[in-house]
Amino acid sequence: MQYETIRIDCSNIFDEDSFHSVFAATFGFPAFYGRNMDAWVDCMTSLDEPDDGMTTVTVERGGIVVLQLDAIAQMRDRCRRTYDDLLECSAFVNWRRMQSGLKPVLCLSFA
Repeated sequence: MQYETIRIDCSNIFDEDSFHSVFAATFGFPAFYGRNMDAWVDCMTSLDEPDDGMTTVTVERGGIVVLQLDAIAQMRDRCRRTYDDLLECSAFVNWRRMQSGLKPVLCLSFA
């Protein structure tokens, strides 16, 4: 199984807007990215579907993207709602895929 580790510097996340800026830049979300959690879920669900054009970071079908979340405790303290959204929506990405018969694609690693 292929996996790709992507580092996110959470010290650059202060609110919902900066969250979407950091993820859009890191993952190369499309220009029409809606900068909300529904749009984030849609993009992250397609991490193993490069033809979807939802992200420039991809893994092979059945692969895993590991989000190495540096300074996550500081982000949690600064913007708890955005932190909670990240956890809930990451779980939802995997649940949604499993409901469709696909394997989970997202793994979180806290640092």
